[in-house]
Amino acid sequence: MSYQNFSIHPQTKLGTVHLTVSDLERSLHFYSEVLGFNVSQREDGAAWLAADRQVPLLELVERPGARPKPPRTTGLYHFAILVPGRTDLARVLNRLVEVQYPLQGAADHLVSEALYLADPDGNGIEIYTDRPREAWPWRDGQLQMATDPLDLAGLLAELGGDPHARSTPSPQTRIGHIHLHVADLRQAEDFYCGVLGFDLVQRYPPSQSGDVGRSSALFVSAGGYHHHIGLNIWAGVGAPPPPPDVVGLRSYTLCLSDDEELDRTLDHLKSSGVEVEQEAGDFFLQDPSSNRIRLATSTPQA
Repeated sequence: MSYQNFSIHPQTKLGTVHLTVSDLERSLHFYSEVLGFNVSQREDGAAWLAADRQVPLLELVERPGARPKPPRTTGLYHFAILVPGRTDLARVLNRLVEVQYPLQGAADHLVSEALYLADPDGNGIEIYTDRPREAWPWRDGQLQMATDPLDLAGLLAELGGDPHARSTPSPQTRIGHIHLHVADLRQAEDFYCGVLGFDLVQRYPPSQSGDVGRSSALFVSAGGYHHHIGLNIWAGVGAPPPPPDVVGLRSYTLCLSDDEELDRTLDHLKSSGVEVEQEAGDFFLQDPSSNRIRLATSTPQA
């Protein structure tokens, strides 16, 4: 399927991810003591976390007693923290081993190397580093990604045997992408590619026919990146949105390049019949699976 009417700006990036948590103090202990992030701001029942004490990567909003997200619902699969280099990823792994925090997985995706875990509420997290773009494999004009075993020993060897290497996030750490459960993959493609103007990078599993009906996930991006947004139907076709009293994704932020680009996008959404709400100067919309998106202009983390 080809979309020609609107293309999102190639410098579009991911910004702050907003989460509901059930116990703010417990979550802050995890994100600060295990992952090493700084609390950049705090209000009653909410906190913002950053790698450089300025640009927020995460906003945590407490809902005491919030239930776990039901498994067969749309919403967050994982958000992905991008660290600038392989040594940074090795420090994260070393810290997780040091505090005996469980990994859920690790993978070599050819374009990147990644660790998978969850926060205390079960919110999925990927922490990864990209390989140089010139090393990304292409075949027949299509970017190739895989889920191969990650060389954990080789990754730790980046630290040179330092047993005290800590995972202190680099100031260049940012949100690299987000991966969402959706109810219908064709609707998701129509919205993210046809309306928002992202490029379709890969269908998973790859389909020679290009038929979305043969796939269970899509990866879309701006500016030739391997993916800014992953979309899957692994929670079930037709999965409903989660109820309001659960932990999980409140919204995620798309950072457009500047105010002019934000205005262009808002005008396009209006002409496309997409409802956009304005709250305290921020603009919000929802994808067809009720995943909430905040639109903003680029921040220094980009």
